[in-house]
Amino acid sequence: MTIQACLNFCASKGFPYAGTEYSVECFCGSSLAATAAKVADSVCNMPCSGDATQPCGAGSRLTLFHTTAITGPAPNPGVNGYQYLGCYSEGTTGRALTYGAGLPGADMTVAKCTAACRAANYILAGVEYSGECYCGNTIANGGAPATSGCDMLCNGNSTEYCGGGNRLNVYNYQGQYNPTAVSTSSATAAPTGGNPNPTPAGPSQPATVGTYKWYGCRTEATGIRALSATTFASDTMTLEACKAFCSAFTYFGVEYSRECYCGDSFNAGSVAAPAADCSMTCMGAPSEYCGAGNRLSVYARDGTAPPSSVSSATPTAPATSSAAPVPTGLPAGWTYQGCWIEGKQGRALPYQVPDSQANSPSTCANACLAAGYSISGTEYGVQCFCGNAIYNGGVKTVESDCSVACPGAPTQKCGAGDRLSIVSNGTPQSYAPPAPIPTVGDWKYVGCAVDNINDQRTFYWQLFFPGVMTPKMCLDRCQKYGYHAAGLEYGEECYCGDPENINTRGSSFRPDSECGITCAGNASAICGGLSRLTTYFWQGPALYSWDFPQDYRAGQYQFLVDGVNIPLITQETITGKVSFISKGATGPGNETGAYEFDPITKTFRTLHIKTDVFCAAGVTLPDKAGRQLNIGGWAGDATYGTRLYWPDAAGTHDWEENVNVLKLQAGRWYPSAMIMSNGSVMVIGGSIGSNDAATPSIEVLPYTGQAPLTMDWLVRTHPNNLYPFLAVMPSGGIFVQYWNEARILDPVTFATTKVLPNVPGSVNDDKGGRTYPLEGTAVLLPQKYPYDQHPLGVLICGGSTEGPGHAIDNCVSTYPEAANPVWEIERMPSFRVMSCMAPLPDGTYLIANGAQHGVAGFGLGSNPNLNALLYDPEKPLGKRITVAANTTIARMYHSEAITLLDGRVLISGSNPEDGKNPEEYRVEVFHPPYLLNNKPRPTFTIANKDWTYGQTDIPFNIGAAARNGPITVTLLGSVSSTHGNSMGARTIMPR
Repeated sequence: MTIQACLNFCASKGFPYAGTEYSVECFCGSSLAATAAKVADSVCNMPCSGDATQPCGAGSRLTLFHTTAITGPAPNPGVNGYQYLGCYSEGTTGRALTYGAGLPGADMTVAKCTAACRAANYILAGVEYSGECYCGNTIANGGAPATSGCDMLCNGNSTEYCGGGNRLNVYNYQGQYNPTAVSTSSATAAPTGGNPNPTPAGPSQPATVGTYKWYGCRTEATGIRALSATTFASDTMTLEACKAFCSAFTYFGVEYSRECYCGDSFNAGSVAAPAADCSMTCMGAPSEYCGAGNRLSVYARDGTAPPSSVSSATPTAPATSSAAPVPTGLPAGWTYQGCWIEGKQGRALPYQVPDSQANSPSTCANACLAAGYSISGTEYGVQCFCGNAIYNGGVKTVESDCSVACPGAPTQKCGAGDRLSIVSNGTPQSYAPPAPIPTVGDWKYVGCAVDNINDQRTFYWQLFFPGVMTPKMCLDRCQKYGYHAAGLEYGEECYCGDPENINTRGSSFRPDSECGITCAGNASAICGGLSRLTTYFWQGPALYSWDFPQDYRAGQYQFLVDGVNIPLITQETITGKVSFISKGATGPGNETGAYEFDPITKTFRTLHIKTDVFCAAGVTLPDKAGRQLNIGGWAGDATYGTRLYWPDAAGTHDWEENVNVLKLQAGRWYPSAMIMSNGSVMVIGGSIGSNDAATPSIEVLPYTGQAPLTMDWLVRTHPNNLYPFLAVMPSGGIFVQYWNEARILDPVTFATTKVLPNVPGSVNDDKGGRTYPLEGTAVLLPQKYPYDQHPLGVLICGGSTEGPGHAIDNCVSTYPEAANPVWEIERMPSFRVMSCMAPLPDGTYLIANGAQHGVAGFGLGSNPNLNALLYDPEKPLGKRITVAANTTIARMYHSEAITLLDGRVLISGSNPEDGKNPEEYRVEVFHPPYLLNNKPRPTFTIANKDWTYGQTDIPFNIGAAARNGPITVTLLGSVSSTHGNSMGARTIMPR
């Protein structure tokens, strides 16, 4: 790290502030936190790791720089050949820009979006909602300029705007898009079809298109196209495009939203129709009408007189017959399916092959087969359509309706006006016009709900199923993760939440007609609209049920004492006292980094450590003295640190450390440690130092002569695998959970013996993780006698996701040694990252601390979670969580929770460095319900504390006979608590 390197990085991200800290860290920002304060330059006394002559801050101190050359925020004026076009509202019947670029939203910038759209050959690029990118060649589906609302900063560049809720900042490549290409005028000509309104509120029929004037809405001709000179079709059809194509002809007409026809006269049978009949909007310009089924929006060259009658140039209509000859030359397996009526709300077969004067059922079928379709339909003689189903309510009709001869096979019929002669491979499946599906399993459609009230989603979790979404696909996902409400929007967006969100987010239900976008994966189903949710509520058995007690069953927080340091590790000693260990430079400067706290007398004894234990690991050794081992640390010698403490009742011992005598083989920052079944200590993972490369290996203490063993799965998953969760299984195998994966290792070779299914993450991100820096918390479920009849389970709660840092609101559990382990998902009442979990002697677990958004790290979490939860594994899945008491103290990064010998839970720490929440010295205790139920507490004495594996009938004496039911015995493992990892935690319930 050098000052210039930090300045260059922050400038590249568009931040006017840059600061270096801790020799190797660089921070950027758009403004300073309200609590930031200038201090003497001499305090920033740590040299930069890349240039020792420069100062790079210190502990909790920044060497700060600011530039006035970077201003903002403001719309980016243009980049990558794109110029800023303006702020646009989203479409009313679909996306204004219809192609989703699919870029990661966490670091979205205008430059990245425009580059993606250019690579995909689109001339328009739009950024929305801080992190979404869309592309297109026209502003579609009713999108329009907006005077406000583009006020959300880009996730990847806080100096520029990336749209807003229902708003896009739109960029135009080299000025190729002309937003005024289709002009309107109040001058009108209405020969036969009526005068369109020149200033409509919604879609309109422009009075003029260039030098052409509105001529009227007309029907098709009899047995032939009304305008038959030439034609083309496009999914981006506009009146302007058709006019340009037909510029050599007197008339042009558009039909079915996407078809353009040209001619100098109308063929026989084409007559004037009411203007209202031309009611389908242009696919490339939803503000204009482009005919309808069997209806053309016709324009005539300026000066063309309206005829007094239909043109006399009338070719003879082909002969008709009530019996159609069987088509020949079809692909293998394809058969004729009869005459069908076109769809009511769009084409029955959505894909159109170019018109051909050689068209026949066989040529059309072979063209559709080559394009990957299983159904073909011929219409109007020259037209060929393809699909894999018959959509929009297309229905079979009498054979005589298909009366137009095929130009390539005159003895056969190729449909007629609004009629299709259909051939398919097998019996075709047909779908009704799109509508909300009333029920999907135990889900019930409840209406079209408003989304995006005040830039806030009605349902929190957003999922994308581009090109494939069906209602079932969305609803199944919401159900799997325990949500009772789901909403579908824009055809391919899915949202999960709860029914009460309709009220809490200020939403309401609107007419079903406002949800009019079909599902990308089911053309017969509706999947929302513009800021509208096709909404379903769960009607089956409750997916979750939480208890909300108002009495002692909620437990109780209690302030205990003001501490002397901010611990990042707490660990109970065999004497009942607690080790408080903190990283260097956390406090005011006079701390030693280690203290021993007596929770009975509320006093601290000063201890000493030599190297920085910042993000170290700890275990209690299985010896009579209950010695504590602490390994790893922040940088240099500290990463190799191997520290020992022998607790003593007299309070005279101190931590011992000599890196020249006893140290790890590999430097480790953020490692985990575990006592193996033979008493050795397994040390795994971490980084080689502060924010550095991985240490993807396992080593064993005491040293055996074996070098650390590299694990490819640690290499592959770095850096989301730090502080992995470890446990010895009943078989002797070692369970490891890291990021979103888990496996069992051989205890001798550390080779993988079993790979478990991936751990579920969040509802919208399968890669949501559970270990640092995505930091959830984990414990073993109780082991009960007889042990061979009760498999050992693992419980993991909370965590977060990469990029946006959406904290996870679920717990997952499994039995790793089951033949086919399955992860069970249980909703939590709130989001949790950086949380802690403490095993309790009654077999339940306290879940506490953490944030509701972000990831682990300094300043990376927000919205403290002040609520405690109690988890009871004896209850049915989905009903195990009790919403317990609240605290008033934010416990964020570097907080801890351990169960004391008297049954209370010690709650400590919080070192967020976020400018909002304090560096926390206060120590609390949580009183679980068993301490508040007014029942007498049993006492016991035990003489023999030196047990062997498999020993039974260990004697102990209880102080009084059992009352209020039997007395049970629980053994809790000694815990070293840090970063959500309760190293050593285990609950055993013997006979």
